[in-house]
Amino acid sequence: MRRLALPLAFALAAAACTPAPRPVPRYLVGEPYSLGGLWSYPREEFALVETGVAGVLPARPPGLTANGEARDPMALTAAHRTLQLPAIAEVTNLETGLALRVRVNDRGPAQPGRVIGLSPRAAALLGIPGGGAAQVRIEVDGAASQALAAGLPTSERRGPLVAAAPRADVTAEALEALPGARVATPRPVAATPLVRAAVPEPSPAMPPERLPERVTRRAAAPGRLVVEAGTFFRADPAQRRAAQLAGLGARVQAEGRGRQATYRVVIGPFASLAEADRAVAGVLAAGLSEVRLLVE
Repeated sequence: MRRLALPLAFALAAAACTPAPRPVPRYLVGEPYSLGGLWSYPREEFALVETGVAGVLPARPPGLTANGEARDPMALTAAHRTLQLPAIAEVTNLETGLALRVRVNDRGPAQPGRVIGLSPRAAALLGIPGGGAAQVRIEVDGAASQALAAGLPTSERRGPLVAAAPRADVTAEALEALPGARVATPRPVAATPLVRAAVPEPSPAMPPERLPERVTRRAAAPGRLVVEAGTFFRADPAQRRAAQLAGLGARVQAEGRGRQATYRVVIGPFASLAEADRAVAGVLAAGLSEVRLLVE
């Protein structure tokens, strides 16, 4: 029995000393999923600008993010429900004016009514205490995010690359005119100006996996908290949705004119985040999974 136990003990000790495989970041968009009672539909958005409420991600044991990166609470990272992963975005705390670039590399946050979840370190630099929340503005850095999309491996299918078909050389030969045919005098051809081929701009460098801590300050610009419970291209479905949420004070807000008109079902504005969160919970309790908490 001891002879069997010793080799097993040595094997377990060797396994414990073996370093864990290094995380391999990859590019990910992903399939629709449900989290916190809400359905989310990931998509590529390299020019996204949105406002909402940011939360602080809870402390979690070491592990990997949704796209295979090491989870680090001290790195400037964030979680978003629909953005491609990873993406680089600038997050501005509208209540303090502090702004910071973060690497969005995970899915979340789980709490409805939060547009982005910040790592504890990123939240602290933006002046958001642990467990707290703040009004924020999110702007995706398109060039840096596209560099990540182009430079990282992915298991998702992308559009095929179509190579140009080869062109054969074309030769021309001058022939003598047929007997009896009239030969036209050639007209002088104006010289064609020389057109220089455009030199493609160099591709932006792929940003580092760990972003530097560079905080900038702008003027604070807090807004009003409004709950949006759906956007429609026709008035009648929007009115039915508002009637379904009449107990929460929902109303239809028309925007645009003609074929460009949209009809939003909104609730609020609210004087406090607690009131807005109660309205979000009320929409979910009504059996609706389309709800957003916006800053306007």
